[in-house]
Amino acid sequence: MKLGARMLKTGLAVAIALYAATLLGFPSPVFAGIAAVFAIQPSIYRSFQTIIEQIQANIIGVGTAMLIVFTLGNDPFVIGFTTILVIGICMYLKMTETIPLAIVAVIAVMDSTQMTFTTFALLRFSALTLGIFSAFLVNLLFLPPKYETKLFHKVDQTTSDILQWLRVTTRHLSDFPSLKGEITRIQEDLKKIDQIYLLFSEERTYLKKNRLIKARKLIVFRQLIATANKSFDVLKAFHQLDEKIESIPTKLQAALIEEVDKVIHSHERLLLSSMGRIKKQQQESLLTIAEPDIPRVVEALIIDYKEDDDNSLTFLPLAAQLMEYQHELAHLQVLLKSYQQYHEDEHLEFTKNE
Repeated sequence: MKLGARMLKTGLAVAIALYAATLLGFPSPVFAGIAAVFAIQPSIYRSFQTIIEQIQANIIGVGTAMLIVFTLGNDPFVIGFTTILVIGICMYLKMTETIPLAIVAVIAVMDSTQMTFTTFALLRFSALTLGIFSAFLVNLLFLPPKYETKLFHKVDQTTSDILQWLRVTTRHLSDFPSLKGEITRIQEDLKKIDQIYLLFSEERTYLKKNRLIKARKLIVFRQLIATANKSFDVLKAFHQLDEKIESIPTKLQAALIEEVDKVIHSHERLLLSSMGRIKKQQQESLLTIAEPDIPRVVEALIIDYKEDDDNSLTFLPLAAQLMEYQHELAHLQVLLKSYQQYHEDEHLEFTKNE
């Protein structure tokens, strides 16, 4: 099992919250640790964005619990009713992400105690607030995430998987159940890429020069993701039409494989270029990557089926996906050329160990 930065930050935030609560003499420091678990965020930006909401959720939970205890008591069914009420309030205020913290506040305050209830509630509120600030402090100072590195590694890994399966599938060598399982996995990977891209886009840069570089990187990353998604669409199209493609003339199959290989090769070259793994004197060769002649193959496929009215449009979805894939690659090539022109010594951060 690989320990991620968020796991380490969560453990550290809990330890700090518990230690601080014990030093301050809170009777139940465990609630500070629980609040720290719910308050930890994946990025510094989200910490700033959510700390106010977390404190508001804490106030809503504690305030509602105090009101209910003074009027109805703290019977288990009353606690359950209060929990439902607090969830409803949070949803009405569009604070769904802080609902768990508000529920913890309700349970913490409505616990039985021999102390004066108001003092007890304020101590629990203080412990929960301490946990929130401990998580915020850890997010701010420890293990800042490197989402650029993580994003590029995930894009590279997922794209490589798609292109490998595309090569195998076009040659009718893929095992159907295995490819079906891989398609499901790749779909999940593409969703994770979108999430990491969002986190990377939220990271703040403070120098004007760095902001400009970051903006261009975001554009390149967005196109890398769009191209990966389009290559995945092509893979799914080949997967769905595998049997029909196998029935077309051998010469036409060979032409289709050749053109798809050209597209895959273009995609791989552009990925390597974005990593800075192509020599500088070879960068101009990006302009001379073998151009796939997809329209010629598409026309040949349609002519092959034109006598059969039922199947004459069978390959149009595949043709459309191939044409769009080629278009996305051409756009990526333009963006990379522009990025390399303005930032010769800057490459997208990529570390295999991340």
